Amino acid sequence: MKKLLLLLVFCLIARIAMSEELKSPNEKLVMKFSVQDGGIPSYELSYKGKKVIDLSRLGLEFIGEKPSFYDNFTIVNVKNATFDETWQPVWGETSDIRNHYNEMEVTLSQRETGRNMILRFRLFDDGLGFRYEFPTQDSLTYFVIKDELTQFAMTGDHIAFWIPGDYDTQEYDYTTSRLSEIRGLMKGAITPNSSQTSFSPTGVQTALMMKTNEGLYINIHEAALINYSCMHLNLDDKNFVFQSWLTPDANGTKGHLQAPCHTPWRTIIVSDDACDILASNLTLNLNEPCKIEDTSWIKPMKYVGVWWEMITGKSEWSYTDEVAGVKIGSTDFSKVKPHGRHGATTANVKRYIDFAAQHGFDGVLAEGWNIGWEDWFGLSKDFVFDFQTPYPDFDIEEIHRYAKCKGVKMIMHHETSSSVRNYERFMDDAYRLMNRYDYPAVKSGYVGNIIPRGEKHYSQWINNHYQYAIEKAAEYKIMVNAHEAVRPTGVCRTWPNLIGNESARGTEFQAFGGSKPNHTTILPFTRLIGGPMDYTPGAFENDISKYNPNNDSWVNTTLANQLSLYVTMSGPLQMACDLPETYEKYIDAFQFIKDVALDWDESKYIEAEPGEYITVARKAKDSDDWFVGSTNGEKGRNSIINFNFLEKNRTYIATIYSDNHDAHYKTNPQAYNIRKMQVTNKSKLSQYCAPGGGMAISICPKKDK
Repeated sequence: MKKLLLLLVFCLIARIAMSEELKSPNEKLVMKFSVQDGGIPSYELSYKGKKVIDLSRLGLEFIGEKPSFYDNFTIVNVKNATFDETWQPVWGETSDIRNHYNEMEVTLSQRETGRNMILRFRLFDDGLGFRYEFPTQDSLTYFVIKDELTQFAMTGDHIAFWIPGDYDTQEYDYTTSRLSEIRGLMKGAITPNSSQTSFSPTGVQTALMMKTNEGLYINIHEAALINYSCMHLNLDDKNFVFQSWLTPDANGTKGHLQAPCHTPWRTIIVSDDACDILASNLTLNLNEPCKIEDTSWIKPMKYVGVWWEMITGKSEWSYTDEVAGVKIGSTDFSKVKPHGRHGATTANVKRYIDFAAQHGFDGVLAEGWNIGWEDWFGLSKDFVFDFQTPYPDFDIEEIHRYAKCKGVKMIMHHETSSSVRNYERFMDDAYRLMNRYDYPAVKSGYVGNIIPRGEKHYSQWINNHYQYAIEKAAEYKIMVNAHEAVRPTGVCRTWPNLIGNESARGTEFQAFGGSKPNHTTILPFTRLIGGPMDYTPGAFENDISKYNPNNDSWVNTTLANQLSLYVTMSGPLQMACDLPETYEKYIDAFQFIKDVALDWDESKYIEAEPGEYITVARKAKDSDDWFVGSTNGEKGRNSIINFNFLEKNRTYIATIYSDNHDAHYKTNPQAYNIRKMQVTNKSKLSQYCAPGGGMAISICPKKDK
C-alpha cells in the first residue's frame, strides 16, 4: 500500500513538473505549457476563461542525421520573471509605451541527443509572444532548418481576414471568409503580380486577423524577424490548426543558424474589443531597444512627388525609345532622342518643389531620375542600375540648389529590380551621393523576381539583405522606406530610421484596376500590426482615364475616405500622391492633408470592426491639436464620436471633412462637405460615412479674442 501511495505521489509530482502555467499581469490571459506523451512540447492559451488556442505542439525539424527537434523532451528548468518599463519611441502613435509582461523561461533537454532548447514565453495584457532559443552547447552549433512545426490550434471555424500565402508578394486584396472556406476561395484570391510564388491551397500570410463566433478577436503574427525566414501559416482545414510555414531559400532549406541564437517571436494578440488589437504595442515591445545612439536626424516627412503620373500611365520612368538594351557605363543617353514622356525632368521636378514649398511639405520624391529604366524589368538583369547617374534631363546639381533655396528636401529613389547583389555593389556610393545632395530618405524598391535567381523575397538570405540596407543607411544618417520588402515586424523600434514600408497592396493598385472599398479597414488589423505603411494616400481624382485615356481604372474610395487615411493609417512618412493640378481643384479639402500631424503624443481608438470601419483620434506631438479619422467600408453608416478625449474645461474648434449624404465611392466620390463646430470634452457627434467613404476632423483649441 505504501509503495502504491509513493508511486501515485511520484506520478503526481512528475505530472506537475511537466506542466506550467503563466498569467498576464491583469490575469485575463492564461498560457499553459506542457510536455505531452512522447516528449512533445505544447502550449494552450485562454482569455477571460475562454480558450483561444487549443493544445498546440511546438518544435522544429532539422536537416541531418538527427532531424527531430520536436519530441523526446523533458523539462529541466523553469524560471519566471516580471518586467515593467515605460520607453519612448523616436516616433509613433504615442510618446510613451509601457512594456509590462510576465515571463516563463522553460529549458528543455532532448534525451537521445543531449541537445537543449529554451522556450521563452512573454504574456502581456494584450497577448502572448514566444520564441525558440538555442544556447551554446557542444551537441548543437551549426544547424539547418527543414521546417518549423509551431502550431496555432483554433477553437472553431473562425471568420478570417486573409491574403494568400506567398513567398514573393503581399500585394493582394483581402478576402473575408470562414477558415473552412479558404481552400475554395484561394484560386480567385491569387491575382497577378510582378513576382509571386504561392505554396498551398490553405496557406495564408501574417498578420492574420480573425474573429470568433463568441466575439473574440485574434491576431497571429511575428515580431523581430532578424536572420530568419518569414513565417506564413498553413491551415489544416479539417481540424482548424495552423502550422508555421517558413519561406525557403534557393536550395529549399528554411534557415541556416549558428548557436547561440533564437527565432523571431511568434505573437498572438487577443481581445474582445477590436480597438485593443489596433492599440496593441506587443509587436514593438518584443523588439530590442533602439540601437541608434543619436536619433536627432530621424524626422517625420510629408511629401509629394513625381510618381502618380507614372503609375497612372500619364508619364514614364524611362527617357527614350531608342535604346533596347542599356549597358551601364557604356550607353550614352546624351546621343539618343528623348521620347518626351519622361516624368522626372528638371522642369517637372521643380514644379513639384514649388508646390511642396507653397503648401509646407517637407519633401519631394522623383522616381525615374537615374539611367536604366528602358530595360529594367522582367529580364533577370544583374547590372541594371548604378543609383548615381542621372538622365540628361535631370540636373541633380540644379535640383539640389533649387530645393534648398525653397526649404524642401529631395527624397531619393532606389529601384533595384530585385537585383540584390547589384544594390549592395553600389550601396555605399549611392548613400554617399545622397549625403552629398542632402537627401535625408530613400524609397527602395524590389519589383520582380529576386537575383540571385531562385531566392524569394522573404527567405532568410533576402531578409538579411533588407536588414543590411537599413543598418548601412543608419551609418550615413539616412531614413529608409522599403517597398516590396518583407512585411515589418516591429524592427522600427530597434532601427527607427526604417520610417516606412509598403509590403502590402497600396494606393498604386487603385490605378491598376482598383482595390476593394473596405481594403483600408482591414490593413490596420493586419499589415500595420508590424509597423507603419507608406500607403501613399491622397488620390482625389477617381477617374484615372482623365490622366491616361488608355487606363480605365477607378479609385474605389470617396475623397473624404482619402483624408481619413492620414489618421487611421498614420505613419512618420506620408505622401500626398495626386497631381498638384488636381489638388488645386480641391484646395479646401487639401487643407486637411497640409494640417495633419505625422507624430503623436496619444492615440485613442474610438470604434473599430475589421472590414467595416475604424475611427481613431490622435493628439499631435508636443501640441494641443487633435486629429480624428474615420475610415469606412462598403456599407454606409453613422460614425459616433465622443470627444471625451479632449482636455476638460477647454473649448476647441473642430473642422469636419465629411461625405455628403449622396456620396458613394462609385457614383459620387467627390461629394464632400466641410464645416466647423465648437466642441468640448462633453460633445458628441454622429456623422454619416458613405460606402467606401469616411471622415476627417482637425481639432484646435479655441483662441481667445
